[in-house]
Amino acid sequence: MKINFEHKQAAHCENGVTTSLLKNIGVHQMTEPLAFGIGSGLFFVYIPFLKINKGPAIAFRTMPGAIFKRTCDSLNIPIIRKKFRSKEQASDFLIKCLEQGDPVGVQVGVYYLSYFPKEYRFHFNAHNLIVYGKEKDNFLISDPIMESPTVLSSYELERVRFAQGALAPKGQLYYPEKSIYVSDDQIKQAIIRGIKRNVRDMLRIPGPIAGVSGISFTGKKIKQWLDKRGLHDSGLYLAQLVRMQEEIGTGGGGFRYIYAAFLQEAFGYLSNHGELLEISKLFTQSGDLWRDAAVQAAGIYKGRITTQQDFNVMGDYLLNIAELEKNAFEALSRIKWKP
Repeated sequence: MKINFEHKQAAHCENGVTTSLLKNIGVHQMTEPLAFGIGSGLFFVYIPFLKINKGPAIAFRTMPGAIFKRTCDSLNIPIIRKKFRSKEQASDFLIKCLEQGDPVGVQVGVYYLSYFPKEYRFHFNAHNLIVYGKEKDNFLISDPIMESPTVLSSYELERVRFAQGALAPKGQLYYPEKSIYVSDDQIKQAIIRGIKRNVRDMLRIPGPIAGVSGISFTGKKIKQWLDKRGLHDSGLYLAQLVRMQEEIGTGGGGFRYIYAAFLQEAFGYLSNHGELLEISKLFTQSGDLWRDAAVQAAGIYKGRITTQQDFNVMGDYLLNIAELEKNAFEALSRIKWKP
């Protein structure tokens, strides 16, 4: 039982799943940057009271599943999305989808993914991959961050689909309900809708922990960590930031580069808005700063640089990033969209 499905490698799992599933139903225009931008995937949130892997919850993307759902909604593509209480029901429904010829996206935990290198396995439950067939006891897997397709046994797939902990996937699967034609005009409108929604998420969410306010808030907190938490715990917190930034999908810097690429592709559809190209450069600059910040954080948690000044430098990176991204999203908010 194998569906005619083309594996495509991507920088980020949910972008890749979204792109591949939509191309599979005939949306030939879809690319990873378009999926990320239309799905308003760029985000930041710092939740100090929620701990994951001994550090605060930090996210550089929207909630798992939002990119796929938003992209499909913006293009008027109906979707099927299900969670399960029963492992048996989850398995039966998955097999039914495959028998109908539908490859499906599934949310999984990465800790027990047997094809992942051991150094990349830790308790994180927001990874996405595609199941596109079954041969004997093995499910055929297209994981967008892998170079080639792979397999998981029935037991292995069940284990990762029902991983426990924060963001537990509960057997979640999703896929487009049917093949559909999407016009370039629909892509244009979806691009504009995605940009407006990302402006809202990064500039207008109340409170200090989300969007550009969240980046600034985190930068200020980092400057206080050494005094309040000590070097050991502060190092763990910074390790968590770098892990979420650089090891999960594409994190802080990589997501900014993808968003810059999205704005460049958006200009291809909206060529009377040259400002998109100029704004894209700001996100490339932001990506560079996020990568520099990761190097600074790594130096601290590895014990190479440990003074208060080092923490101040780290905090200043985030304050500068917050200002840069605020300027970029405010520039996007001022665009007067034309057909």
